[in-house]
Amino acid sequence: MTTVSKTIDIKEKTMNVFTYFARPEHISDQFEERVGMTVVPMDVKAGMGVGTTFRVIGDFDGKRLEWDCETTEFIPERKVAAKMIKGPFKKWEITVDFEELGEKQTRVTMTVNYDMPFGPLGAIMDKAKFAKIAEKGMETALYRVRGLLEGNGSIPVYITLDAYRKLLAEKEKMNNAPVSTVLTTILEKYSQIETAKN
Repeated sequence: MTTVSKTIDIKEKTMNVFTYFARPEHISDQFEERVGMTVVPMDVKAGMGVGTTFRVIGDFDGKRLEWDCETTEFIPERKVAAKMIKGPFKKWEITVDFEELGEKQTRVTMTVNYDMPFGPLGAIMDKAKFAKIAEKGMETALYRVRGLLEGNGSIPVYITLDAYRKLLAEKEKMNNAPVSTVLTTILEKYSQIETAKN
């Protein structure tokens, strides 16, 4: 079994950092383009909680891998964990832990535990390449997330930093309802305003 773990401190409220990481598709946006990481939610449970399933697809040094995961732990502002339920690895688990260090300071630790496929050959491939690629990818992803949440990094094309912060403010007003509920409410209000204008 191989364990890869990276930690980073982010100058943002723990609730906001947790909200970002709680959506697995957000994390895929932060991996380098050469990895081609895509995360697709398949069966979403309340607030992306326990039982949510999603598919991870990526190109790792020219080898395309795809696997399905299920969220196994979902503790708001503390921890999100998932494990592979179908795919090429003998075992694959990811855990993201959150520690509040201050009002706007959060420590994030991302840990992946996995066993490579392909028996002894897989172990050699892992030591030679995959573990290094995974470690570098996690580190880059965490730096990009920090840049985004602190307001000085690249922003995913589908949402601006200002819009994301407004979304989080609305989430707080709605007693920390799931992001999908907040978005639906905002869109319904917008639709009512547009209908009233016409």
